[in-house]
Amino acid sequence: MSKGIIKKVAGPLVVAEGMKDANMFDVVRVSEERLIGEIIEMRGDKASIQVYEETSGLGPGSPVESTGEPLSVELGPGLIGSIFDGIQRPLDAIMRIAGNNLKRGVEVPALNREKKWSFVPTVSIGDAVEPGDIIGTVSETELVEHKIMVPSGVCGIVKLIKKGNYLVDETVAIIKTEKEEKELSLFQKWPVRVARPFKKKLLPDMPLITGQRVIDTLFPIAKGGVAAVPGPFGSGKTVVQHQLAKWADADIVVYIGCGERGNEMTDVLNEFPKLIDPKTGYSLMKRTLLIANTSDMPVAAREASIYTGITIAEYFRDMGYSVALMADSTSRWAEALREMSGRLQEMPGEEGYPAYLGSRLSQFYERAGRIMSLGKISREGALSVIGAVSPPGGDISEPVSQATLRIVKVFWGLDSSLAYRRHFPAINWLNSYSLYVDTLSSWFSQKIDSSFMEYRAQMIELLHDEAELEEIVKLVGIDSLSSKDRLKLEAARSIREDFLHQNAFHSEDSYTSIEKQFLLIKLVLEFYNLSLQAIEKGAPVEALLSLPVREQIGRFKYIENKKSAQEYKNVLEKIVTEVGATLTKEDF
Repeated sequence: MSKGIIKKVAGPLVVAEGMKDANMFDVVRVSEERLIGEIIEMRGDKASIQVYEETSGLGPGSPVESTGEPLSVELGPGLIGSIFDGIQRPLDAIMRIAGNNLKRGVEVPALNREKKWSFVPTVSIGDAVEPGDIIGTVSETELVEHKIMVPSGVCGIVKLIKKGNYLVDETVAIIKTEKEEKELSLFQKWPVRVARPFKKKLLPDMPLITGQRVIDTLFPIAKGGVAAVPGPFGSGKTVVQHQLAKWADADIVVYIGCGERGNEMTDVLNEFPKLIDPKTGYSLMKRTLLIANTSDMPVAAREASIYTGITIAEYFRDMGYSVALMADSTSRWAEALREMSGRLQEMPGEEGYPAYLGSRLSQFYERAGRIMSLGKISREGALSVIGAVSPPGGDISEPVSQATLRIVKVFWGLDSSLAYRRHFPAINWLNSYSLYVDTLSSWFSQKIDSSFMEYRAQMIELLHDEAELEEIVKLVGIDSLSSKDRLKLEAARSIREDFLHQNAFHSEDSYTSIEKQFLLIKLVLEFYNLSLQAIEKGAPVEALLSLPVREQIGRFKYIENKKSAQEYKNVLEKIVTEVGATLTKEDF
């Protein structure tokens, strides 16, 4: 344990000397108030420390003490449903001690040390275990069975294990290793900057179904994939992330509010406990944990919050769960890196961001993936990461957006003009993309329909053609277009309004199963294809565009999922009948 004294204080950066025995990324306690900090640079016996709490009032001469351990999180029962700050301090427990005003230097364990958990062993005395093996389970909530795993580096024979009610720090099992006897409790610690190990990484060939049509059909994300949601203020980043947290096909949701405005985080903290999980009927918090780190908290804590969140997410992934992590927003994290880099007087990169911005971002996003866990019996787990990016003025040419786009494989570009037109999700279909489409195409063809990708391609082609035709219409008017082009414009409008637009507050439209999405695409495109054939045979385009069945196509998205197959047949029959009738009218 190294002890030194403060030499300089510059905002969240404190320089201490006499720290020659300390190591990089050690956690330190600063001053008599024991503020939490982390060493981010060593020069001889001088340590540069980023302090995760307010440093006003600190001055040279105050003591600094290293704990000799890296910044770590506690992983065990009690995580689900909790609200932590950026360094895993439980905010509800701090409020009971310190009231509504968060005091400096408050020390509270991350996991409740007073609550007992019912532990049920899954191994017996004499069994051989290795890292990653499950030795027992704890029913954490109605939705989450917490699996107690053998920590990394522990391998041996079970000497003692017993069913019962335990505190998180009580010994539940003793493992006899080659060198010693290791006592295991319900929780383990893990350094946040180190990715948790796994046996094997799997190909991302399964989609993470979200129920959002523009995402699932046009720009899908794979389970274990990474996506970025850049967009200007007011374009709906938070709405998209709330929808994904509520509807995505994930067992656990980790939501990180990284440097967001206080009122936005307040909305999340107020809304999430009230939201009912549509799949189970329980509160969404029964499978969610929140990390609240608002913009008025010290800048340095933003960096820690990202690592804290992804380490917890990896822990649940190792149990065999599918985990979705929402980081809102990584731009605020990058701003923290920029400020600390400036205070360390490092050579700045583009727009003042540190030159290592890209590598730090990739270290974070590369911890996502679909994996086979450690242990004799491997479990398949997935960690999908969706990071919101808040470029100033919505300009995605700035460094954080560009560095993110070089790493992620899905880009959902939010458009403020769509948001102002009340088109949600406001994902611009002309500049968004997904690089998972090729690996996911066989899944869609096998599980949904062999023609799924063909319909998807035709839909994208119509949307791109519409953008070109709109330019012509602006110049010379719609009357100058041919009948086929007018039909194409109307088909694209139907795709936009009937398929891509989704009402998050409608009981049926808020979530659309992938099967129903395909039926809706087919209705829109069957009408277009049959009408195109009718025009070639001489049918007037005005008669086709005024057919009553078009309104039924628009209302199809409000049909219950279980009734959608029958309704599809009814509407398709009407499309065939009404389009065919335009060819037999006497007036043409």
